[in-house]
Amino acid sequence: MTTRPKPWHGVMVATALPLGEDLSVDLDGYAEHCRWLVASGCDGVVPNGSLGEYQTLTPEERASVVETAVAAIGGDRVMPGVAAYGALEARRWAEQARDAGCQAVMLLPPNAYRADDRIVVEHYREVAKAGLPVVAYNNPFDTKVDLTPALLARLHGEGLIVGVKEFSGDVRRIYEIAELAPGLEVLVGADDVLLELALAGAVGWVSGFPNALPTSTVALYRAAMAGDLATALPLYRALHPLLRWDSKPEFVQAIKLSMDLAGRRGGPCRPPRLPLIAEQEATVRAATEKALAEGLC
Repeated sequence: MTTRPKPWHGVMVATALPLGEDLSVDLDGYAEHCRWLVASGCDGVVPNGSLGEYQTLTPEERASVVETAVAAIGGDRVMPGVAAYGALEARRWAEQARDAGCQAVMLLPPNAYRADDRIVVEHYREVAKAGLPVVAYNNPFDTKVDLTPALLARLHGEGLIVGVKEFSGDVRRIYEIAELAPGLEVLVGADDVLLELALAGAVGWVSGFPNALPTSTVALYRAAMAGDLATALPLYRALHPLLRWDSKPEFVQAIKLSMDLAGRRGGPCRPPRLPLIAEQEATVRAATEKALAEGLC
């Protein structure tokens, strides 16, 4: 039985996936990472998102990552990404998540090509057949499909989604979503707009940098949700040089580097991702070391 009636609420960490030097998946390390995040105050994890490099995993690895997270922290704290090129495959991943004990999933629109609204709706209708609550993921930069407020309202009106991870970067959209789709819950989708969307009514944060600095990022989230600007704003300013990396194409490498510097295993990425170039690495390293020196953790 769930202990979290809405398991997509709160700080849901889009987990980085620890890899060995041979680029094999370290499932034991991943289980420990999930437990550490929850012990540090995070509410749950989102495995098999872009930060988890799901596109590079074999089907066996992808399934094992979900099963490992559930075994480590419980299914009500695990909301896997179930993105796939085809709706049938995405539905199968939602069914795998359901059978593993998860109680919600996160779903991108079709991303093999620029799908129109009719195709997007059918994509979500197919995955909804798995029977789990679906949080849509709007990432028009990577998918080339924009889940506009009007389209989100249509998906919600048909009962196909319960929420949306909003990654457009346009903080104004949350107000239009509330007008067009009352009851559709918005999750902060990019680390560098956390404060703006929390103050505007978001109910959760699918987050990247808690992988490296969970205590301070959770404190930021709680203060922002409470409207405690005296606490939130200084933290936001201190963390923003790192948080903005979550919106850059090199976010996986940047977050893994910060993890390494903070004493967590970030490690390498699988191809086609390459290590940061020297200038990028120096920027991330300086921002992380500054945050650590200021006592952020």
